[in-house]
Amino acid sequence: MTTSDVSPATCPVSHRAASFNPFADPYLSDPYAFLADARVEEPVFYSPEIDYYVVTRFDDVRKVFRDSRTFSAEVALEPLTPLFPSSIQKVIEVGYVPGPVLVNEDGPIHMKRRRAIGEKFETQRVEALEPRIRAIVTEYLDKFVGSGAADLIDDFVWEIPALVIFMFLGVPDEEAPLVKKFAARRTLFTWGRPTEDEQNALVDEVGVYWNFCKAHVARLLEKPGDDFMSDVIRVHQEDPELIDETYLYNTMLNFLFAGHETTTGASGNGFRALLENRDAWDQLCADPSLIPNAVEELLRYSSSVIAWRRRATAATTIGGVDIPEGANVLLVTGSGNHDEAKFEDGEKLDIHRDNAYQHLAFGFGAHMCLGAPLARLEMRIILEELTRRLPHIRLVEGQEFAYSPNTSFRGPAHVLVEWDPDTNPVPADRP
Repeated sequence: MTTSDVSPATCPVSHRAASFNPFADPYLSDPYAFLADARVEEPVFYSPEIDYYVVTRFDDVRKVFRDSRTFSAEVALEPLTPLFPSSIQKVIEVGYVPGPVLVNEDGPIHMKRRRAIGEKFETQRVEALEPRIRAIVTEYLDKFVGSGAADLIDDFVWEIPALVIFMFLGVPDEEAPLVKKFAARRTLFTWGRPTEDEQNALVDEVGVYWNFCKAHVARLLEKPGDDFMSDVIRVHQEDPELIDETYLYNTMLNFLFAGHETTTGASGNGFRALLENRDAWDQLCADPSLIPNAVEELLRYSSSVIAWRRRATAATTIGGVDIPEGANVLLVTGSGNHDEAKFEDGEKLDIHRDNAYQHLAFGFGAHMCLGAPLARLEMRIILEELTRRLPHIRLVEGQEFAYSPNTSFRGPAHVLVEWDPDTNPVPADRP
């Protein structure tokens, strides 16, 4: 059954549902104002714009995440804009073979693979990366700390998370520009509304990235290293029926994307939120011990992943709204993270919030993000070093923050800051 078979096209569409357009302003610039009203007036609504039921309250979102039998993850990586016939032909031509990975598979096979792969994503492996991550962060800060102005995205966190996930996956650092370029484009391919020409161009880029992943996996199959992807390859070698080579390629592709695009976006959102709430920033500069909880609050307040998708396997209800079998569901985790029924003064940034860690930024339940410990570690180190080296930075006045037009991934394209380098707290900061 397709979603076109179940969409309630003949049902009245509320004003709120009709005005929901995640690809344009005002929602794109500030989704939280729209979502705050939706949680009160129409917490579950059908959107004809995307042919999805949109779920906005914390408890409803978590309920759907928890019920993986009724709500399948199979749609999680499906292009929101169906492939045009010309794009399907291009997928064939470039050799891309999309398949299941942890984020979009269900049932016993999902849990079996998650256990096998998750065991390799061990805490000790993540913690062992801290000195190297701090060295990378310091290296990038050294490049601009004496200049008095920077873009905290382009000059700072654009490549750092990529280099970190490269360490984790055994990828050479020099591949960073290729991978980052594709990651930004894949957001549009999977969660955006590209035209046919744009989609065809995106498929070509997917093909380049796919073949890069295949080549890297082939190198590791020949000579595994001491990294996470090599450990997954060893699982494949022990049980090729559980994890075949195509699964390895798709795992590589998706871990490379999710492992750094999300952290870049979350860091950018965090910079903007803290510098717009100056008292919070100043508190972190004065007391770095506040940073771990601040990271949780930033993930809650302005997550880089604000929505996930599910498909109903049977007719059901969410928040009192009937959901037909086969219907698609958009879980707006960013809205759930602002729900005042769960988080008091949810629209307010509070780095002392005692339940901030209960956010939905990493999902919930069987599909909880495996990379959450690594993302937390990176964000903590980035804030520790930035607040130590540049406590006096401020946002450049009048700048406009731009976001990729898609339903699910949100982070500013640029965060422009300035400061007086003569007042840098560490003399060695001056070249």
